[in-house]
Amino acid sequence: MHHQLEKHYVNRVGWLRAAVLGANDGLLSTTSIVIGVAAAEPERHIIILAALAGMIAGAMSMAAGEYVSVSSQEDTEKADLMREKRELEEMPEIELRELAKVYEKRGCSKETAMQVAIELTEHDALGAHARDELGINEITQAKPLQAAIASFGSFAVGALLPFTVSLLAPLKQMVYFQYGFSIIFLMLLGAISARAGGAHVGIAMLRICFWGTVAMGITALVGLLFGVNIA
Repeated sequence: MHHQLEKHYVNRVGWLRAAVLGANDGLLSTTSIVIGVAAAEPERHIIILAALAGMIAGAMSMAAGEYVSVSSQEDTEKADLMREKRELEEMPEIELRELAKVYEKRGCSKETAMQVAIELTEHDALGAHARDELGINEITQAKPLQAAIASFGSFAVGALLPFTVSLLAPLKQMVYFQYGFSIIFLMLLGAISARAGGAHVGIAMLRICFWGTVAMGITALVGLLFGVNIA
């Protein structure tokens, strides 16, 4: 009889967070920009230019921000690992007791905790301390380049929808077309992200649609109040 490995979703959290955030931001922010501009009743080429500028600037900004943020996390992790490595070389007995204390707090008896600490230290001392004392493992480990690429690509994909709508939708109904298509794709995005992460699909869809509507509604209002009729 073959035993299947249990399916977990936490190993997707790194790339999934960056990809969903990027696609959601690309779709929502670019649509909001276009709706705000379209609400002032400009010409089509201005709407298209606003969508293109929002897509390019947003994708670059997301990638740069994600890279800097995750790089800071990576630097902190590396500094902690270097310090832990030095302590293992200088005071191995103290570090062994610290590791055993971690297992005691998780429910092991004192003897069992020490035995586990000894065996894991013999196998991979730094790996054991990184995982069980510092909370650093393959799943949570910072990957700046991966996060930046995921954010850039997903933002561009998300922003492609409002850009395409700005090219094809009737000018007088631009705001309604932008809102309608964006809500549909926001619902789809919410369902996909919830499904991939093992979360409740309905709640994710409602949440993303509500806040998307709020963002686009406020931007449209700004466009109506402060926009200039170029025609």
